[in-house]
Amino acid sequence: MDYVLILLGFVCILTGVIGSVVPALPGPPISWVGLLLIGLSPWVENSTALIVITGVIAVIITVLDYIIPSLATKHFGGSKYGIWGCNIGLFISMFGLPFGPTGLLGIIFWPFIGAFIGEMIKQQDFMHALRAAWGAFVGFLCGTLMKLAYCITLLVVEIVALF
Repeated sequence: MDYVLILLGFVCILTGVIGSVVPALPGPPISWVGLLLIGLSPWVENSTALIVITGVIAVIITVLDYIIPSLATKHFGGSKYGIWGCNIGLFISMFGLPFGPTGLLGIIFWPFIGAFIGEMIKQQDFMHALRAAWGAFVGFLCGTLMKLAYCITLLVVEIVALF
């Protein structure tokens, strides 16, 4: 049973790493489940504090992943219209239109287009709208890198703990 827990745990952590860049998979929560499964094995001693703290961090990162594109849109000069457009684009991207539910292009495309359209409605200035839309893209990249760093960190922690 110990081998099964460790194997399932590493499969979950690796799936979480992949889920950090594939929009349909929630990478950090899946990696955290892997940490929990490996921690249940008597071969690896994960403290309760480690499991609780990394679980809280996984929740925070998952929430921030949806907030950061809007914050970046605002940082790059977007108005409320651009922020709303970015949020609507994020919502649409959850349904995978038109690139399929796991389409990476959809999660990049829709917030970008949403922020762009929102700014065009507000100011009708192409360059300003493009800059705000660029902010949505930068926010997406920051969120992805944050998730990837978390999941890879959990993978390294568990490899070190196991060996």
